[in-house]
Amino acid sequence: MYTREHPRVSAYVHRRLGDRGAAEELTAEVFRTAWERTAAGHEPSSGWLFVTARNLLSNHYRRTARLTELHRRITDELNRAPASGQDTAVLDTLDRLPERHRDVLMLGYWDGLSAAEIGEVLGCGVPAVWVRLHRARKAFRDLYVRDRSVQPEPEESA
Repeated sequence: MYTREHPRVSAYVHRRLGDRGAAEELTAEVFRTAWERTAAGHEPSSGWLFVTARNLLSNHYRRTARLTELHRRITDELNRAPASGQDTAVLDTLDRLPERHRDVLMLGYWDGLSAAEIGEVLGCGVPAVWVRLHRARKAFRDLYVRDRSVQPEPEESA
């Protein structure tokens, strides 16, 4: 089923998102869910794959809208000019992180929760929180540095 349906589902998702990377992640999530369903003894159909993709797209759109609203609200609350290029790069990197990394970073740095409080929110112990924070910071740093190194250097004036 994967070999037969992956190109179709991937194209469906990509046409709606316009972002190849996000489409690949969402398509992978569709097939991960299908795998879990198959393991539970239910055979998903082609139609089921597309319904699942549509639902995941809806979740993606809602999440994107929430993050956009959050950025707007933060700018308003801080009563400052719209984000600088560096602010935008940080927020874009944060947006593109997997949810598990974004959540632990936002809880710790944005919301100011302690490791114990984060553990309570995420349902894990304090040592696990420190491990998650370490991994999330590394993922953020790697993504941020990679994106910044791909950016063209500003041209010098002659």
